[in-house]
Amino acid sequence: MVKLTLIARVTDGLPLAEGLEDGRDLQDAEFYKQQVKALFKNLSRGQNEASRMSIETGPYVFHYIIEGRVCYLTMCDRSYPKKLAFQYLEDLKNEFERVNGAQIETAARPYAFIKFDTFIQKTKKLYQDTRTQRNIAKLNDELYEVHQIMTRNVQEVLGVGEKLDQVSQMSSRLTSESRVYADKARDLNRQALIRKWAPVAIVIGVVILLFWVKGKIW
Repeated sequence: MVKLTLIARVTDGLPLAEGLEDGRDLQDAEFYKQQVKALFKNLSRGQNEASRMSIETGPYVFHYIIEGRVCYLTMCDRSYPKKLAFQYLEDLKNEFERVNGAQIETAARPYAFIKFDTFIQKTKKLYQDTRTQRNIAKLNDELYEVHQIMTRNVQEVLGVGEKLDQVSQMSSRLTSESRVYADKARDLNRQALIRKWAPVAIVIGVVILLFWVKGKIW
């Protein structure tokens, strides 16, 4: 069965729509939604190049497709046919592009197209029962193949993002530390120059003062 459905803009990970009824009967629904957000974040940084992928997470599988800078993602039971999951996403993609395509790039707030939930719920009902004639026909459709779509583990996918985050944080820290060291080095050089030339400046100052006093006296 289809458990979760979310749509997001790939360029910045902004969530555009989701199934509002999704996850109500799902244990740990918030945990899986957080994983989806992490996946969207990775996608926004270009860490997963595949436009179609399946990602295993516990007893479920995330399936997603990317078209027109938008990611359409659903989470299903592992037993749910992969072919139906991707055809479900294709239906969502086609309708979403038709209705909201011109506004996707300018959307500025999360869930700007939340009304799309109506279509999500209606379409999800069509795909829930894999034994209907409609879905059996889709499963037998030889023109739509999913065998070449890669399947990975969620820890493997998110782990890449975590490692890159660590590298980025380390790089930022080293940059910050190098600036501190550079500032300290400038201070030390300044102090060394002061110690070197201060006595000379004092002597010159005294000589000038003596000449000035002598001039006043004479």
